[in-house]
Amino acid sequence: VMRRNPFGMDICCRKGSRSPLQELYNPTQVSLSNTAILHQIRRDQVTDTCRANSVSSRKRRVLTPNDLKHLVVDEDHEMIYCYVPKVACTNWKRVMMVLTGRGKYSDPMEIPANEAHVSSNLKTLNQYSIPEINHRLKNYMKFLFVREPFERLVSAYRNKFTQKYNTSFHKRYGTKIVRRQRKNATQEALRKGDDVKFEEFVAYLIDPHTQREEPFNEHWQTVYSLCHPCHIHYDLIGKYETLKEDSNYILQLAGVGNYLKFPTYAKSTRTTDEMTTEFFQNISSLHQTQLYEVYKLDFLMFNYSVPSYLKLE
Repeated sequence: VMRRNPFGMDICCRKGSRSPLQELYNPTQVSLSNTAILHQIRRDQVTDTCRANSVSSRKRRVLTPNDLKHLVVDEDHEMIYCYVPKVACTNWKRVMMVLTGRGKYSDPMEIPANEAHVSSNLKTLNQYSIPEINHRLKNYMKFLFVREPFERLVSAYRNKFTQKYNTSFHKRYGTKIVRRQRKNATQEALRKGDDVKFEEFVAYLIDPHTQREEPFNEHWQTVYSLCHPCHIHYDLIGKYETLKEDSNYILQLAGVGNYLKFPTYAKSTRTTDEMTTEFFQNISSLHQTQLYEVYKLDFLMFNYSVPSYLKLE
């Protein structure tokens, strides 16, 4: 007996119905219009910040296909999602696989986390021709999710440098950080790179040599550099702090809110504000100031205030 997949019919091919973009800017439901105001305020904040910092933000001439590899495309629902690591991106990729799978998946949480990160499971905007890219940027609803920048940074550090299983990160970045930032490092530390301290990680990030050498890894790259919000007009900016509400609002706009909810689960290991405060206690005020400069546009653009624990010079 074939079990009818509720997604088979509606999730695919929404021709004839309103697109998420139309629903966002001209809501037919009152419940959607209240939320639309909040997102208008967030959009305005980004626009104002881009304008105020236009000298630094316009340096990035025209976007290249390489700049678009974080933008996941959902053809059936005419949506584009720019994923930011450490901001619920595994779950959002799972949801995008349900939306674009044409009935292949129905429950996002049944998709293994590592499968969500297999690049061939999702189509990104850099795989299209220039005319196709422009058409989608103009006509599809574009969204991203952001998080308090230093909380996201501590989350990335904890995940990549304190977990024993992340040996590829220890080899690729840990050994380099130890070599550059630690005086009298042991041979073992130089070989393994698995005991990087947060202070060393910060020193590595603010080191001008690091910036010149290669772009930051996506887990600690700024949202501004990953998603290019001064060049791409995002219709929705979701926040980690209001993840559930913002995510379900997007699914409602896509017309799938009745049978697809964003997966939420209480993760006890989640990086919190208190935890972030602790990590920053051993960072000198000079290094805090330099680090804030690196992430300043993300703070301003997404309306995060300067953390109270910072001692800026």
